[in-house]
Amino acid sequence: MRAILIAAMAAPLLAGCVSAVKTVVTAPVKAVGQVADWSTTSQDEADRNRGREMRKREEQMGKLSRQRDKAAEKCRDGKEDQCQRAEVLDHEIEALMAAPR
Repeated sequence: MRAILIAAMAAPLLAGCVSAVKTVVTAPVKAVGQVADWSTTSQDEADRNRGREMRKREEQMGKLSRQRDKAAEKCRDGKEDQCQRAEVLDHEIEALMAAPR
């Protein structure tokens, strides 16, 4: 009888111990999973980053093209330094287009 009473009183304490043991045992597994999530890039993230890079590149191409067009127009008006600038900008555009994506 006494053993049953002690076992009944110890049951809630053991439940708390089991819960603590479960938390301690699963913590490293959860930590490894979180590190794996942080260290890998999902396909969605990769697509977003690629799109961002493409938009940035297109923006840069547009800016260089506008600058080249303005320099070419000034070159036609007789400004020699702008002819050289248009040529340099043309080479920059070619280099940007040839750069790996």
